[in-house]
Amino acid sequence: MILFSRFSVIVLSIILVSACGSVRMGRDFDVKEFTSKFEQGVTTQDTVRLWLGEPTSVGVSMAIDGERFDEWVYYFAEGDMGDMSKAKIKILQIKFDNQGKVRGYAWSASKH
Repeated sequence: MILFSRFSVIVLSIILVSACGSVRMGRDFDVKEFTSKFEQGVTTQDTVRLWLGEPTSVGVSMAIDGERFDEWVYYFAEGDMGDMSKAKIKILQIKFDNQGKVRGYAWSASKH
């Protein structure tokens, strides 16, 4: 649900600024930099910050069992408002436990 909401906000924002022609949101990042190096339960917030920079947004998520996670989100979108079918969008969500170590992540990107 959180992923859908953030994705919806990004897409809606892109549509709202369609008069601008081309748009760029967030800061580009290399998802491979993260996925190729991270170790679940070992990699820390400080290390992720070194690899990717400051997150675009931060928040909290809660697992079904009540466990709370700090969540960092990196997102980037760019495209020509005249042809949204070619817009490039990517989102990386990283969950950290209460010790600041990576517990999991999710990422998605447009097919382009």
